[in-house]
Amino acid sequence: MATVTLRNARKSFGDVHIIKGVDLDIADGEFCVFVGPSGCGKSTLLRMIAGLEDITSGSLQIGGREMRDVEPADRGVAMVFQSYALYPHMTVKDNIGFGLRMTGHDRADIEKRTQRAAEMLQLGPLLARKPSQLSGGQRQRVAIGRAIVREPDVFLFDEPLSNLDAALRVQMRIEIGKLHQDLRATMIYVTHDQVEAMTMADKIVVLNGGIVEQVGSPLELYHRPRNTFVAGFIGSPKMNFIKAVASPGKPGKIDVTLPGGIMLSLPGHGATVTQNQAVTLGIRPEHLSAGSKADAMLTAKVRLAEYLGSETMFYASLADGSDVSVKAGGLAKASPGAALEIGIPSAACHLFDEQGHAILNGDLTR
Repeated sequence: MATVTLRNARKSFGDVHIIKGVDLDIADGEFCVFVGPSGCGKSTLLRMIAGLEDITSGSLQIGGREMRDVEPADRGVAMVFQSYALYPHMTVKDNIGFGLRMTGHDRADIEKRTQRAAEMLQLGPLLARKPSQLSGGQRQRVAIGRAIVREPDVFLFDEPLSNLDAALRVQMRIEIGKLHQDLRATMIYVTHDQVEAMTMADKIVVLNGGIVEQVGSPLELYHRPRNTFVAGFIGSPKMNFIKAVASPGKPGKIDVTLPGGIMLSLPGHGATVTQNQAVTLGIRPEHLSAGSKADAMLTAKVRLAEYLGSETMFYASLADGSDVSVKAGGLAKASPGAALEIGIPSAACHLFDEQGHAILNGDLTR
């Protein structure tokens, strides 16, 4: 069983604390994505699992076996780096099989594993080429093939697509997803791109400053963010945050006063607030409507309109100066400087307290 378990795992460089006590369980065959802003510790945590960084304190187990003092080569993991790290003088075939030759595998076994990996990654016609004759996406597939032939218990990916252009990133996301379905292996993937995280993961781990902010499925983090950091990081464009005041309303309701004195009554779903409590109302751009009637209407001034064909993004300012983003239909139009009526559906609203912790999560399905 290629489970990965971290208990109070910490990493420090002298007095600088990078990973500040991570507890995490990754199931056998799960695709887990570490996501967060630059400098949050996600690559360091991955390198700790790989054995490329020592664990200052805490426990790491792979398949139930303690790994803190086990050499990287003996951990049953294979890592794909951001840089392809291919040998320029070797063919694709030799690059894929090089690690097996170094560990003493016989020629027939190397040939069998190399051919299997090449078939899975559609590299068969390219086996005789050198890396200089390959595109960026093809080079990354070779690097992944080099990991596949090792038949590891756990695959580790450290931002493997960041050097590719947008179209290739989409293609490689699909290919890595198919690879996971074929191998059913445990995979841990690091990225700063939350779109990659949302589209690829079974489980997302959101890191911030060396601390795990939230762990859950992509839709759980999207619809049930634990705090404003997760709410603002997961989702593209990010969630809008509007300063407001909340008070208890009718039974089962929370009354919210928005900028300009606009009133909005939210379904409480068991949440409670105090009288005139300062809160932040969160709502995603795709849940706002441009010009359509809703539970509450705000007037904003358009600063910028992006016409993307299938959708239009409006960036506007409210009366109190706060900014909002609205994702509208592709035919919606408004010029910079124009007034835009924005509709807010109460069921889609989230509330956060002054510390940024979630009081209430919206749910359009209820």
